[in-house]
Amino acid sequence: MSPRAFGAFIPPNLEDDSMKHSFNHTFAYESRSASVTRHRVLAGSAALLAGSVALLGFAGSNPASAASKKASTKTSTKAFPVTVKSGAGSVTIKKQPVRIVSLSPTATEMLFAIGAGKQVKAADDYSNFPANAPKTKLSGFKPNVEAIVAYKPDLVVASADGDAMKALRALKIPVIVLPAAEKITDSYAQIEQLGAATGHIADAVKVSSTMQSDIAAIVASLPKRTAPLRYFHELDNTLYSVTSKTFIGQLYSLLGMTNVADAADKEGFGYPQLSAEYLVTADPDVILLADTKCCAQDAAAVAKRAGFSGLTAVKSGQIIALDDDVASRWGPRIVDLLRILATSTASLKGTPSPVGVGA
Repeated sequence: MSPRAFGAFIPPNLEDDSMKHSFNHTFAYESRSASVTRHRVLAGSAALLAGSVALLGFAGSNPASAASKKASTKTSTKAFPVTVKSGAGSVTIKKQPVRIVSLSPTATEMLFAIGAGKQVKAADDYSNFPANAPKTKLSGFKPNVEAIVAYKPDLVVASADGDAMKALRALKIPVIVLPAAEKITDSYAQIEQLGAATGHIADAVKVSSTMQSDIAAIVASLPKRTAPLRYFHELDNTLYSVTSKTFIGQLYSLLGMTNVADAADKEGFGYPQLSAEYLVTADPDVILLADTKCCAQDAAAVAKRAGFSGLTAVKSGQIIALDDDVASRWGPRIVDLLRILATSTASLKGTPSPVGVGA
């Protein structure tokens, strides 16, 4: 299973105890098994997900201002039964769910954003947003079937499939699997998928449409640069990072920034671990820390690392602390992340790549 699965980034070489500790490190990629590997979870493409919604007559793209904050609580029961596609195949939901269990922090955020929050009766122990989410001791990392069933769910939403999800399906409980986003468009598709599954398709379309229009507005407001801003996005203090092919990397690409980790990803994994030597040679203009909560990293901690005092980002004070949760989950708050990145880097100047270092 992908090491980018549950609301947290966990380097693939860690054993269970370390994984549990790092699970709090919110490069919010959700759910992982005890034996994490370097292989991605294969999910349906965003086109298929969006297509399933369109086939049901749910497609739409009219922008609505601040839709994620103004989502209606009105629901539509006429759409049921409904069949939607998920990472574990098609799921038929016979009637509108009113006792949803979310085992994914990202899914919890999506459900509340589309107005389905009152239908969520229990959320996993990392679902800390919004503040009124019914956070429980349920684990999305190691789901306990008996504990989940105790909430009498009529729909379970998870970020990865596995034995527990199969057991729930055997009990005739519908399970929707929403894997970690590969692309920004996966976020829009999953939001609309949950809209169809919960009777909130109109609100879901408004949310995804507003996200797209907000992102377009942020990109349109960017300053002109003479040279691209070269960046390093830090997932944890062992120097795991993201490449431009990931959904987080795509956000940076929208800002015209160049990722110094791309050349290090020889396997095409998307989440390479850099060496200190590589990073010193790459000498990024700016370092963005997505490990401020999990690993207590800040500008002072980075400056103290061996060999880092000479980095351009350190000398110029261009080290930006991010909220681990916001800098990870692929729900509606990707707009917040993009806005933070755009604002915090607007005045920074880029430099040419060092000789011998790929872009």
